[in-house]
Amino acid sequence: MTWESGADLVVAGTGVAGLTAALRARELGLRVLVVTKDAAGAGNTSWAQGGVAVVRPGEHDPADSVHSHVEDTMTAGAGLCSRTAVRSILAAGAGAIERLREIGALFDAAPGGALARTREGGHSAFRVIHAGGDATGAEVQRALSSAARDGGIPVLERHCVVDVPRDERGAVAGVLALDAEGRPGFVHAPAVLLATGGLGQIYAATTNPEVATADGVALALRAGAVVADLEFVQFHPTVLYTPGAARGRRPLVTEAVRGEGAVLVDVEGCRVMAGEHPLEDLAPRDVVSAAINRRAAETGAEHVYLDATGIGGFAGRFPTVFAACRAAGVDPLREPIPVTSAAHYACGGVVTSVDGRTTVPGLYAAGEVACTGLHGANRLASNSLLEGLVVGARAAEAAAKDARCGLRSRKPVSELVLPSAAVVDRDLLQRTMSRSAGIGREAHELSEAATMLDRSGAVRALDSRQAVEDSSLALTAQALLLAAQTRNESRGCHRRTDYPEVDDTRWRRSIALRLDASGWLIRTEPELVGGVA
Repeated sequence: MTWESGADLVVAGTGVAGLTAALRARELGLRVLVVTKDAAGAGNTSWAQGGVAVVRPGEHDPADSVHSHVEDTMTAGAGLCSRTAVRSILAAGAGAIERLREIGALFDAAPGGALARTREGGHSAFRVIHAGGDATGAEVQRALSSAARDGGIPVLERHCVVDVPRDERGAVAGVLALDAEGRPGFVHAPAVLLATGGLGQIYAATTNPEVATADGVALALRAGAVVADLEFVQFHPTVLYTPGAARGRRPLVTEAVRGEGAVLVDVEGCRVMAGEHPLEDLAPRDVVSAAINRRAAETGAEHVYLDATGIGGFAGRFPTVFAACRAAGVDPLREPIPVTSAAHYACGGVVTSVDGRTTVPGLYAAGEVACTGLHGANRLASNSLLEGLVVGARAAEAAAKDARCGLRSRKPVSELVLPSAAVVDRDLLQRTMSRSAGIGREAHELSEAATMLDRSGAVRALDSRQAVEDSSLALTAQALLLAAQTRNESRGCHRRTDYPEVDDTRWRRSIALRLDASGWLIRTEPELVGGVA
């Protein structure tokens, strides 16, 4: 090791969950160190457009309630949400928003001064607050980053976490990381919070930025933690379609556009969602994505259209979408927007309780990387930023409590070396996963994809950021494929063309995975992990 540092809590990630946790940990008196492999604002949070789904009693629709929000979330989750977790997290939403506003976050106001609200797919009420029209994530990121900077919280940018070593008793001992020059070092810490975001870069087309390479899932698996629900990858129904677009991040057309009245039509001008669901264009995302793909196939097109020409003041309400459309040569004020679906959000992840604790002592997770039981088989729109705010703060509180109770290790590890792991060419992996593990899945193709990735893997030392990312993608892709092969039904955002029906008799439960002593992925019992299954 060429450098060393120390902290009470290391936070990996600088998005909504990571910075919320860091700020709360500092309030509780912990020495906090935040580590991020890129610039501090490069993660998913900045790209979130729609808003934050939250019920604040007395300030909006009197017919809405936390109970109604819970029921909408449970419905979207298709039988796999933990009602206890859903109630716990959503009920804490109003307080989380107030704390965020206290540190300077500015949300859009309606006439009269109350927070403006919109409605998104799967919601039965107008309860989604937003900032800058469609730039909510950017405002949340700005407020948290400013508070962290003003609070003197140290952030190591361009430091890539390679491993989470444990002591001889199995407790977390810190993080092994590469600095900006690629030199290995170790941060001694009895508590590590993974807030590393999503896994969208497993696919060729995604709304996620380049940093979303499933690092946290892989780190947790190699540290001995359990993951669950990885087969449930939510594909956003509406990303901007551009012919011949290169692989990577695609501009998102927020669901709030449909919430304001836009409708989906096919290339022949026929409504896509008419008769598909009682909520039509505001149906849950898995329903809309599947309908879009089906209609595109039926018409021989690669996309459908989102007609937003009837929305007054579109450019002011949705400035981010408007700018992306104009950059692509589309005028959404006068013509429909060409859209298709793309990988958007990982509903599963590292199994945790609602306070971020994993099955490994001293290891915590929050945000998209975690599986708290909130999302189940399909995330309800705009629940993700809220989860990051609530569980991020709770994870810091759990780490502080565990430290006071003496539940975390402070023993040093005896030897530290850079680990080795299988990596797969990223272009091959993305093409394989997009072809075989997208919205429509089938057993034979899933099996062939797993074999292809296994045969294409080459073991190498994780001595660079690219090697770490490629190994994370490879391991997480194999875990996703195993879970998708195992779940012989269609539920939520997991669609099996060879098993098109829901099977509540066998599959109304999570599929949980871990690594065995030899490094092979195996199933474990979900009722025994995290207390949320």
